[in-house]
Amino acid sequence: MPNAAPIRYTIVPKSPEAHVFEVTCTVDDPDPNGQGFALPAWAPGSYLIRDFARNVVAAEARSGRRPVPVGKIDKHTWVAAPARGPLTLTLQVYAWDLSVRAAHLDASHGFFNGPSVFVRALGKETRTCEVDIRAPRGLRYRGWRVATTMRRRRAPVHGFGLYRAASYDELIDHPVEMGPFTLARFEARGVPHDIAISGRHDADVERLRGDLRRLCESHIALFGPPAPMRRYLFLVTAASEGYGGLEHRDSTALLCSREDLPRAGMREASEAYRVFLGLCSHEYFHTWNVKRIKPAAFTPYDLGRENYTRLLWAFEGITSYYDDLQLARAGLVSESDYLEILGRNITSLLRTAGRMKQTVEQASFDAWIKYYRPDENSPNTQVSYYLKGSLIALCLDLTIRGRTRGRSSLDDLLRALWNEYGKTGLGVPEDGIERLAERVAGIPLRTFFDRALRSTEELPLRRLLASVGIDMQLRPAESATDKGGKPAIIPPRELASRVTLGARVIDDAAGARLSHVLDGGAAQAAGLSAGDVLVAIDGFKVSAANLDRRLARYRPGDVTTLHAFRSDQLVEFTIAMRAGALDTCTLAVMTSDRAAAKRRRAWLQLRG
Repeated sequence: MPNAAPIRYTIVPKSPEAHVFEVTCTVDDPDPNGQGFALPAWAPGSYLIRDFARNVVAAEARSGRRPVPVGKIDKHTWVAAPARGPLTLTLQVYAWDLSVRAAHLDASHGFFNGPSVFVRALGKETRTCEVDIRAPRGLRYRGWRVATTMRRRRAPVHGFGLYRAASYDELIDHPVEMGPFTLARFEARGVPHDIAISGRHDADVERLRGDLRRLCESHIALFGPPAPMRRYLFLVTAASEGYGGLEHRDSTALLCSREDLPRAGMREASEAYRVFLGLCSHEYFHTWNVKRIKPAAFTPYDLGRENYTRLLWAFEGITSYYDDLQLARAGLVSESDYLEILGRNITSLLRTAGRMKQTVEQASFDAWIKYYRPDENSPNTQVSYYLKGSLIALCLDLTIRGRTRGRSSLDDLLRALWNEYGKTGLGVPEDGIERLAERVAGIPLRTFFDRALRSTEELPLRRLLASVGIDMQLRPAESATDKGGKPAIIPPRELASRVTLGARVIDDAAGARLSHVLDGGAAQAAGLSAGDVLVAIDGFKVSAANLDRRLARYRPGDVTTLHAFRSDQLVEFTIAMRAGALDTCTLAVMTSDRAAAKRRRAWLQLRG
């Protein structure tokens, strides 16, 4: 229907104090048999059924001034009785989810991700959508403005008013922030980029603007200009704590601690700021890899159910590899900083026993039921397709570089994916990345992919890192807070004699609560379980804060008693102490190998 009327929406913060958005959807030519409306069950980019309809507290339909009966036929679908003329469905949506996935509204600001508030008019999803974004009533909101990449139709810049999207799919891909946010702008390769920061903060906005400009230019250069968007928006919510990001075609929604943002006078990037820049890098990379280069299983999205693919190791894992690598290439972190980050990632993988039970293809396929629903046994049974996927990408990059003597790399594969799939809109087949990698590199890679993706064999990290002049060393952890990446402070002999419970603990009013009991550890062998609260070792009180000091008194093989509460019952355990595993990684540059150093500079694109 080339001249079909657009689907018209309004959204208004009806009651910020009660956290309620009022959302309407008007169809001028409703289905004569009864018009259906449905909220998505999930949000693209976050692979878990979230059932956004659970936040709808009221629904009613009208045609003109006449009420129209409306009822639900399943958990997220409403059907209105047959009506003549325009039909309007009105929803009251509760918005109190401070995340990047749904909606959040109070007297300080409003945010919404489209899938959580906008129903789709069934059978009319390809029509143009018009959205009237309205301001809340009251003088206290007079300073509010709007940040979104949705196209303005009748609205001032950063103002309330009428916006337009080409289809429902596009409508829900433009999150919206409203409130008194901080705004900054820069250009990267001719594309205007905005940063909108909501929440109280004392960020050095000039530092942030400059760093993000360098980062974005690095990404655009990687795939090749021009950038695929006409403008871009970083929507940042600064809170007391939190971390997360969700990619969109022309923007990203980010949640961070206000302490993660750069402060005035900060010379070197803090660890927290490096993590935030890595998050920005990750979501910006998705502008190409997943928003435009996407699995065939996502073309188009089926928003009512799970969309299964075994390729999340690539779409999230390759993105996770490049998010930190591009920080180094853009000069935002030093070579040593990057190796520290990489060492921490390797440490995280080595501390995940689930890597020996689940392949990354299985992890990708089961994301809907496992990754976003971790439990106390997840470290023993699962592997992250983000984490292991990033290290597979590292191995693939170094393998291609080594076997082609630097003539080809993972960068070339990405550009080929962009040209063949991103620019054309075709979905990537389940075996498409593997076939294209062999074609681009000109070498057989089937054995590599079989081992990396479809087996639980250890990755050849030590050998491949050595090929670019990086020495990989493993040691026991110094303490529960040792994330790896840095050399140990404790002398090697003393460190080798340290013991560990083989469990992760969190603070508890009564003692130290075991959040996870790890396979093969002393705690599991003694019969301890997740949820147990340790209260004493050898008769001495223990807590999460002093546990490391208590354990430092023992040596491998020592046997002692341990008391813990399991529910309301005090239980005594006999535990035989075990040495810590060699699961903490440190990476260092090997200065004597000039040829390897040259290969490392080409990989990291270092100057000099």
